[in-house]
Amino acid sequence: MNVTTTTGEGAKVLWFLPTHGDGRYLGTPKGGRAVDLPYLRQIAQAADGLGYYGVLLPTGRSCEDSWVVASALAPLTERLRFLVAVRPGLLSPTLAARMTATLDRLSSGRLLINVVTGGDPVENKGDGIFLPHAERYEVTREFLHVYKRLLADEAVSYEGRHIRVENGRLAFPPHQAGGPPLYFGGSSADGIDVAAETVDKYLTWGEPPAQVAEKVAAVRAIAARKGRRLSFGIRLHAIVRETSAEAWAAADDLIRHLDDETVAAAQKIFARMDSEGQRRMSALHAGRRDKLEVSPNLWAGVGLVRGGAGTALVGDGETVAARMREYRQAGVDTFIMSGYPHLEEAYRFAELVFPHLELAHPAHAQAGAVNTGPFGEIIANDRAPERRRAAAAE
Repeated sequence: MNVTTTTGEGAKVLWFLPTHGDGRYLGTPKGGRAVDLPYLRQIAQAADGLGYYGVLLPTGRSCEDSWVVASALAPLTERLRFLVAVRPGLLSPTLAARMTATLDRLSSGRLLINVVTGGDPVENKGDGIFLPHAERYEVTREFLHVYKRLLADEAVSYEGRHIRVENGRLAFPPHQAGGPPLYFGGSSADGIDVAAETVDKYLTWGEPPAQVAEKVAAVRAIAARKGRRLSFGIRLHAIVRETSAEAWAAADDLIRHLDDETVAAAQKIFARMDSEGQRRMSALHAGRRDKLEVSPNLWAGVGLVRGGAGTALVGDGETVAARMREYRQAGVDTFIMSGYPHLEEAYRFAELVFPHLELAHPAHAQAGAVNTGPFGEIIANDRAPERRRAAAAE
């Protein structure tokens, strides 16, 4: 295993907007809640106030449209960045560039772009995409060559195998010079090659740290051969509580309504996909419940029924932060986290994990005051709660 070290800069931590649904349990309507604009606003404003770097908006037919949701929430937040998907093959690069420049300007530069090729042939056909795996990445490569040049304020004429543009241009440039940073995830050889050539940040789902270190080293080497350098991010869930015992109990509780038929049906859907990343996620647990801790404090129970990111860091705040530092040691600088329900878990993660991390952005929950006084409710309407020193400091 090739091990890389951290950059010395703090980590960027993003949260997740569950536009495909949310609740207290997986695979059941029990404890489910409506994901409407008021609820998404609560999550976005909580993430903004707590000091998360940004939020990821998922894409696909199971989700509300990420561009529309981000456009609705950007005016309701102040610092929060929005990681929104562009879909090569679904959008022309010129239209995508106009959408990108517009939302980037209207949000004063708070837009990040997630380039998503798509790994479910059935869903792709429903969207009118019938290309095999390798050709979809050819489309992505051509799309990005045009898209990036447009956002760099160039006039573009381009003729490739899949995309042809004559004198494409933007009338209004993006707020961020050259356009927002490009994030991209793809574990196949085709995906990695596209990433190494075109994007800024390579994303992986939450595999064990040793596997992530190997992937980072491989992608970094391919990018270096192309004369480029990438940064790296990881997509994980979190189940964090004040004690590890409470966290593991919460993990068990999250899937307690899952029956074997539901798990089998989900795994059958995952098996039809031609996504190498999904194959690697599914291989961690093979649809079984008996060995879900696939690495210390890394739990694969989410992946029994959820596609894509299927692992969660489980433990108390200090333990979860320690595991995140292992990924940092592997070369990861950005963490895209989520948890069920997403509103409550956003608070738990910020309050219990942020104090143990070196962040590249301020954690607002750890500074300032509530009602001009100390954190916590005033005791008996009269006395402020006492701040108790840690034993080591006394």
